[in-house]
Amino acid sequence: MTTTDLIIIGAGPGGYRAAEYAAKAGKKVVIAESAQVGGTCLNVGCIPTKTLARNAEVIDTIREASLFGLSGMEDGAALTSSLDYAKVMERKEAVLAQLRGGIETLLSSPSITLVRGEASFVAPHTVAIGDEEYTAPHIIIATGSRPRMLRLESCDESMVVSSDEMLSLTSLPRRLCIIGAGVIGMEFASIFSSFGCDVTVIEFLMECLPVLDSDIAKRLRKSLEKKGVTFVMQSAVKAVLPGAVEYERKGKTERVETDRVLMAVGRAPRLEELQLERAGITYSPKGIEVDEHLQTHVEGVYAIGDVNGRQMLAHAATMQGIHAVNHILGRPDQIDLSVMPSAVFTRPEAASVGLSEDACKEQSLNYVCRKVFHRANGKALAMNETEGMVKMMVDAETGRILGCHGYGAHVADMVQEVAALMCTHTTASQLADITHIHPTLGEMVQDLACET
Repeated sequence: MTTTDLIIIGAGPGGYRAAEYAAKAGKKVVIAESAQVGGTCLNVGCIPTKTLARNAEVIDTIREASLFGLSGMEDGAALTSSLDYAKVMERKEAVLAQLRGGIETLLSSPSITLVRGEASFVAPHTVAIGDEEYTAPHIIIATGSRPRMLRLESCDESMVVSSDEMLSLTSLPRRLCIIGAGVIGMEFASIFSSFGCDVTVIEFLMECLPVLDSDIAKRLRKSLEKKGVTFVMQSAVKAVLPGAVEYERKGKTERVETDRVLMAVGRAPRLEELQLERAGITYSPKGIEVDEHLQTHVEGVYAIGDVNGRQMLAHAATMQGIHAVNHILGRPDQIDLSVMPSAVFTRPEAASVGLSEDACKEQSLNYVCRKVFHRANGKALAMNETEGMVKMMVDAETGRILGCHGYGAHVADMVQEVAALMCTHTTASQLADITHIHPTLGEMVQDLACET
């Protein structure tokens, strides 16, 4: 039996950052990882998809070459036929390897012990990793999530891949059907349509990206439709057959032919291997139950990131981990987990923080909504990035910023600025008084504030 100050189960963004933070505070940390360090984000999520998104952006930019005075480079068919997908994958793997190396170096600190293996609870404060047992007064569970899969009446499994598996394909499908128009589905639709695939997205709901303001979501969907993505909304997938997907829409069974099916219907907390019952930890299929400090019903045991099901975002896991360690240390902080920006890296990208206009209406709030458009911004025009809009919701009485949602070039950066200001309770009028560099896309944020 090995005794330490803190055990962390999972070396993803939440786990490894919590380990680093705790070690710097003088704690001895054991961190367990059964797979590659970096978790979902680094290995099968944020980083590989953003690497592919950059490849897609380069292709899209070349298609627009004539607008910048370069002729003879606009043939989309020629571009995609010349795409060396093996090299695309090779570049992705090089990026991942470099980042994994950085995390492994971080976890080689004298105060951190990285143990390779599956961890499971033996008792409330004891876990087994392989043949060894470890005990600590504090444990942080950070095991992340796995792809969720639909249960269908009939499914040809040879046709279906998860988002994890999609990132390891060695060749491009000519036709790709994506089930689900959430963040994962939309990002893959954008990327693989740029790569020349014939992409169809089937979604059960009325609109894509339900976490986004509906006005923004609709505009983004229309933008992807202009790129050639086909959307089939309000449709329920019934079967995956050899070479086709069957779905029901308005009471009628229809079919789309495809070479590959990407199941992108969300992710589920990774709980099964933990043996939580042995520790008396309360959980459900949605995740482990935690309080405002990310502590479970068992004192000293915390759950952060995807595994608690609150906010399935890498940066949420990171900040939750830091907050959990601060609670362990008895160190107060000003981390506001209710202000959680997020982004969708389609092209154009989308981002949001706080309440959407839909939510403001549902809550009968007295608010003001203002919009600014990329086409009115000088830098956007110079970049030929005129497709986009950002909107801000402001409390009509106090001037407090309630939320900001948008799509278009660099909206993630704009929303991040608003998120920072929301955390410091900056009002719209105070934002209007902050000088912004000209010419930048960020000026749009100040324009929003000046309009309210």
